[in-house]
Amino acid sequence: MTKTIGYRDWRWQALFWHHFFLLWTTIDGQTRYSIPEELKQGSVVGNIAKDLDLGLSEIFERRLRVASEAGKQYFSVDSEKGELVVNDRLDREALCGQSASCVLPLQVLIENPLQSHRIEVEIRDINDNSPSFLSSELSLKLAESAAVGTRFPLENAQDPDVGSNSLKTYSLSRNDYFSLKLKDTKNGRAVPELVLEKPLDREKNAQHQLMLTALDGGNPVKSGTCKITITVLDINDNFPIFNEHEYKVSLKENSTKGTFVIKLTATDADEGFNGEVKYSFGSRTPDLVSSTFEINEKTGEIVLRGALDYESTTSYLIDITAKDNGTPEMEGHCRVQVDVEDINDNAPEIVLMSKPSPVREDAPSGTVVALISARDLDSGDNGKVRLQLRKGSPFSLKPSFSNNYELLTSGPLERESFSEYNIEITATDSGSPPLSSKKSIPVTITDVNDNPPVFTQPSYNVYLKENGVPGSILYSVSASDLDSGENAKISYSILDSKVQDVSVSSYVYINSDNGSIYSMHSFDYEKLKVFQIQVQAKDQGSPSLSSNTTVHVFILDQNDNAPAVIYPSSAAMGSLSHQRMPRSAKAGHLVTKVTAVDADSGHNAWISYKVSEATDASLFTVNLYTGEVRTKRAVSEQDDSSQRLLIEIKDDGEPVQSATVTVSILLEDAFEPSKKTGRITLYLILSLASISVLSLVTFLILAVKCIRNSRSSASCCTRQSDCDDYKNPNRNLQLQLNTDGPIKYVEVLGGDMLSQSQSFRSCMSPMSEYSDFTLIKPSSTTDFKEVISVLDASLPDSTWTFESQQDAHTLLKQHNPVYMF
Repeated sequence: MTKTIGYRDWRWQALFWHHFFLLWTTIDGQTRYSIPEELKQGSVVGNIAKDLDLGLSEIFERRLRVASEAGKQYFSVDSEKGELVVNDRLDREALCGQSASCVLPLQVLIENPLQSHRIEVEIRDINDNSPSFLSSELSLKLAESAAVGTRFPLENAQDPDVGSNSLKTYSLSRNDYFSLKLKDTKNGRAVPELVLEKPLDREKNAQHQLMLTALDGGNPVKSGTCKITITVLDINDNFPIFNEHEYKVSLKENSTKGTFVIKLTATDADEGFNGEVKYSFGSRTPDLVSSTFEINEKTGEIVLRGALDYESTTSYLIDITAKDNGTPEMEGHCRVQVDVEDINDNAPEIVLMSKPSPVREDAPSGTVVALISARDLDSGDNGKVRLQLRKGSPFSLKPSFSNNYELLTSGPLERESFSEYNIEITATDSGSPPLSSKKSIPVTITDVNDNPPVFTQPSYNVYLKENGVPGSILYSVSASDLDSGENAKISYSILDSKVQDVSVSSYVYINSDNGSIYSMHSFDYEKLKVFQIQVQAKDQGSPSLSSNTTVHVFILDQNDNAPAVIYPSSAAMGSLSHQRMPRSAKAGHLVTKVTAVDADSGHNAWISYKVSEATDASLFTVNLYTGEVRTKRAVSEQDDSSQRLLIEIKDDGEPVQSATVTVSILLEDAFEPSKKTGRITLYLILSLASISVLSLVTFLILAVKCIRNSRSSASCCTRQSDCDDYKNPNRNLQLQLNTDGPIKYVEVLGGDMLSQSQSFRSCMSPMSEYSDFTLIKPSSTTDFKEVISVLDASLPDSTWTFESQQDAHTLLKQHNPVYMF
């Protein structure tokens, strides 16, 4: 007993064995798998991770993925096993048609670093299609006078399978009149023909029923059938005959509508009406042919009706029928093969296989940015494509395989100049004329921290009034960074330094975000006149970069100190000053001298004296600038013996600060110094001598320091520009000093009389334990006039403008030989 296996059983057994013997090979460094079509979704094609020497962990970490050049994603990768699996239905006939070989090229893309591999999957045919006819029924009309051996072409069956599974043969049902013959054609296909084996007799048998079966070469064999109905006609026993059974012509695909294709001619041996021939397409002509071509039924001329496209259809097979007008009609048949010639009518296409990765601006040359593929639907030279980049771009293209390219860096990148490149790629084919297309690929350049912050100025000068409110803003420094993101975020800080042996952070603090500098407390000009702040700007890059700047803070004096009386000493203590004077004193007699100092500087320290109240205003006067109390006139007998003066002392600041001293003067007929008075005078002389020595030592120390700092400078400079001014021999020196007794106020002014200049002053007093030598505000021409007027009041015959420092030395020594300038 023989067991019969059905078609479906054979089919799934074949699928099983094909699936079991999956093949993979590597040819020229390229991996190829071979699988049968119609595999189930999820079926394993091969272990791609193993074949590409990748670990399972790398599949996820390096984002392995598969891209199909066919457009549709027929395969995917199992990330857990590293296997290439079927993702969609694989119908070989739909993918490759009648092509003998069906290979799907795949791109395997791997990132970090970016790589690509080409694999090919061969889709093997299985016998999953049965032969079929365009129509399941065919009607033929044959004259009974048809000669034995006459052949009648039949319709071809179609089988989408290829190779051994394709259409192999035909068979005809058993009958007495007809047999089946296969005729080989030029294109290699066998055309079935019905051969008359026995004369027809319409009176005996007017109609014949035959069954035509088409068989393929698969295992098991599949078949398709067509029922043939033959009607035997009487009369008209000659059919039209073409000159050839097959014709072959070629047309360019850009041929226009109405283009002449070919003219067919068929002859009929009959005469008269039975010999007239009409031409038409075969009854089973596909719509594609009938919509593309048309035939003149009288002349047999075929012309182009629609557009040709080589990329869609490379060849057309047209069945032509020639019929006479006899009764019954007689037919002749031929076939026209129209081959379409390719022209360069498709521009090349640039396909981005991977999204461009951002590139660091310090990336070395040769870094892979993106993977690019070029394709052209044309064939031959028309389909050969070359890619080019625009000149001047720091990128290049490197061919990899089969119209695939790598986009690489080829030069240095500078994000600060170009943060993004639009790389224009031109694809040009080799056709005539050549066609081209362009594609712009944006590539982002990521920042590297290669630029330090830069301040708007190398240094800053800040002028700050003393006695400011603590916490007020002093200044705001600003820096910028050419980098971006975190690399451009700037934080500000103050570098540690000392101001009068105290950390600068005790004086000021800075807002780290905006660079605003604030005071920690108010400043006193008399204690601190100038200091520096080292500010650092640092970015947030890794590693971070920084730059520094110096902020020079100059404290500006305010009139916040009232004049202080230092002589007479009793008045300085807040008591009444008692003085004696003989009645014999004449006009201009020096009674006493009131001396006061002001801790401020400049105008704020200029002191003036005047009598505010007096017992007799006509008897005494006080010098406006020196504080000397003298008689206006000679003392008379009528004057009271006890005189009281209230002297007001004012500075020149804004607002004005003042102090008062009361002097009691006793008029005596004879004035003899007592022992007590002599002792006081001795103490006064010793005090003045000590102050003079102290002043001398102070000037010597200052002179040594100035000589060390600048050989040609006559004064100590706090800024280079000031020192340069004093080195200029064309500048005048102005000296203001008190020539009555030891020097208590010396001011040296540098610069032309008509321009502002810097000034230096030295204030010394018997009550002071130190001398200072400081930089004060610029003096104006009006100030110089006031100073000269003061000096003129003391020494009316003196000249106070000098051409050199030596002149100032000489005058100073004349008035005070013990002092050195």
